[in-house]
Amino acid sequence: MNAIQELFKIARAQTLIALCSTVPGYWFTVAFIDVIGRFAIQMMGFFFMTVFMFALAIPYNHWTHKENRIGFVIMYSLTFFFANFGPNATTFVVPAEIFPARFRSTCHGISAASGKLGAMVGAFGFLYLAQSPDKNKTDAGYPPGIGVRNSLLVLGVVNFLGILFTFLVPESKGKSLEEMSGENEDNENTTSDSRTVPIV
Repeated sequence: MNAIQELFKIARAQTLIALCSTVPGYWFTVAFIDVIGRFAIQMMGFFFMTVFMFALAIPYNHWTHKENRIGFVIMYSLTFFFANFGPNATTFVVPAEIFPARFRSTCHGISAASGKLGAMVGAFGFLYLAQSPDKNKTDAGYPPGIGVRNSLLVLGVVNFLGILFTFLVPESKGKSLEEMSGENEDNENTTSDSRTVPIV
């Protein structure tokens, strides 16, 4: 197999995963975000990503056998589905709703930049971590890592931390932007103050 054929094979596999899991994950988010709420979707996404990462990592040797590769791809695809029917979608929606109007664009920008930084660290970090601990088995130009199994365990732990941090996120389902940012309370206070009539 030459380099172009290998590239085509990888691109085809990634496209199939995207069409069968990533895109439907977004559809499910659009369909259910106002039904079950942002908090529940994010919690569920992190939970199932944790479950599937550990399900791939703990019996990793089982998935390396040729007859189990389809099962591995299905499990891996489910992590993508729940990433998009979960934190990958809610992290765009929630920052746009929970910050006060005067800070919203700045805070949303900081949130988005943090997410991109995390994605970059995760992508490059996984490349390095997933290398074999044996120096002779690493890809050219990479130092020894902790192996694929241990890297998947690390990802599972990171997803579990995502569950814990989700408890810090307020639910914005069914609330207006003013209610979420507390701007209505400020208006009510100024309105009640302006209606105060001195008693003679």
